[in-house]
Amino acid sequence: MRPLHRGIGMTSQRTRDRLVQRLGEDGIKSRAVLEVIRGTPRHLFVDEALASRAYEDTALPIGHGQTISQPYVVARMTELLMEVSPAKVLEVGTGSGYQAAVLAQLVDKVFSTERIEALATQARQRFRRLGFRNIRVQHSDGTWGWPEHQPYDAIIVTAGGAEIPGALLEQLAPGGRLVMPVGARGLQRLTVVTRNGKLFEQVDLEPVMFVPLIGGAD
Repeated sequence: MRPLHRGIGMTSQRTRDRLVQRLGEDGIKSRAVLEVIRGTPRHLFVDEALASRAYEDTALPIGHGQTISQPYVVARMTELLMEVSPAKVLEVGTGSGYQAAVLAQLVDKVFSTERIEALATQARQRFRRLGFRNIRVQHSDGTWGWPEHQPYDAIIVTAGGAEIPGALLEQLAPGGRLVMPVGARGLQRLTVVTRNGKLFEQVDLEPVMFVPLIGGAD
């Protein structure tokens, strides 16, 4: 687990502890995930005007019609990915960078794609300030994945679509896992796909609501 270099002491530890306690009560079991959530300065990933709400268990706007995900959802998706002990993860939808920052403290490498250039630029700046050296961000259409660095032990998609892009499944390593909200807007379910050779086993879990996945891949 990689310590963050700056920003940890800028908010009340009590506030962070309350969030982590709530996540545990809501079913997050991984101690490693909970400790990373506790130590990650979510207030640095939102506008200063919203910093006082950063440790509420709710999604918040980050501009450009996008949001920073609810902490429970971040923790849940991370926990599901970590069950396969990934070393290299692809994230589709960098957004604020918060999810990538959480993952980067648990895995060796995070490759993250973002279709909105301004968000990609802001995320890179945050990662530099916080001392992350194991996250790479690309401004691109994430539905195509990031083929240059495949295969990935795990893939996380932080936007919802009617189906999982085939390019992402192709880039998943044998034994790897993909987590994505799948379904029509308002009817999405958190979906887990595990690759076993040429077969893909899919399990649908709890309902969620994400911004739409936009891109050109089928």
